Amino acid sequence: MSAQNHIDMPFMKMHGLGNDFVVIDSRTHVYDVTEALVRAVGHRHTGIGFDQLAVIETAPTADAHLVFYNSDGSRSGACGNATRCIARYLMDESDKSTLHLTTERGDLYAVDAGNGLTSVNMGAPQLAWDEIPLAEDMDTLELPIEGAPTATGMGNPHCTFFVEDAGRIPLEEFGPRYEHHPLYPERTNVQVASIIGPDHLRMRVWERGVGITMASGSSSCATAVAAARRGLTGRRVLIELDGGSLEIDWREDGVWMTGATMHVANGTFTAQFLASL
Repeated sequence: MSAQNHIDMPFMKMHGLGNDFVVIDSRTHVYDVTEALVRAVGHRHTGIGFDQLAVIETAPTADAHLVFYNSDGSRSGACGNATRCIARYLMDESDKSTLHLTTERGDLYAVDAGNGLTSVNMGAPQLAWDEIPLAEDMDTLELPIEGAPTATGMGNPHCTFFVEDAGRIPLEEFGPRYEHHPLYPERTNVQVASIIGPDHLRMRVWERGVGITMASGSSSCATAVAAARRGLTGRRVLIELDGGSLEIDWREDGVWMTGATMHVANGTFTAQFLASL
């Protein structure tokens, strides 16, 4: 059944540290989320605006299945902050303190971390060139790119530059230059990070298909993994983003991410808006 055949379509607006999402719950009524719909909703003047759009679907062997889209309409295999926001919503709905979620990335597990915080295990990082993926076989710890960034896969590709002061990098120019680098056939998220203390990082992010975002969960995980691999930090770090802080813990069972979430509002897309698509 297509979205346009509904009189209206309910949605939720959420954010994790300013990394904002439109969430469509498709468990009871199945909505046809097309690229045209995603792009229209993602427009911050004529739609709602978001960094990612997420769809909650039923899953035969899990609490829910999550599908993610970037604001340009492209699919994203993972979105850590959206996963945490949706996990909090599902926990509140079900009174569960642990959840099993499935995504294109694979099986993810979420837990209530107490004090309003939510943790998600984003799975093991992908460190091999063909898993990230890169265009050719090479050492992923230091790429043959100016600045010797580190490549990491977290269900989506990442390119992390360690710099003296992340705040001084002109990310609006720097980000797109490397998002489309030929070493990344599927494009990449780009991070600039600097060490500000023991196991304490400052990080800013350019997301593929989106642009500059106030925070990014998968980028935070990738940056923490890259810093640990390069011996800059331990495996448990605090990452300061434009929108707040995330705790990242690279454990044997995967990369855990803990932070705050916010369910901002509920609304509906009108029949007039849907018909305009």
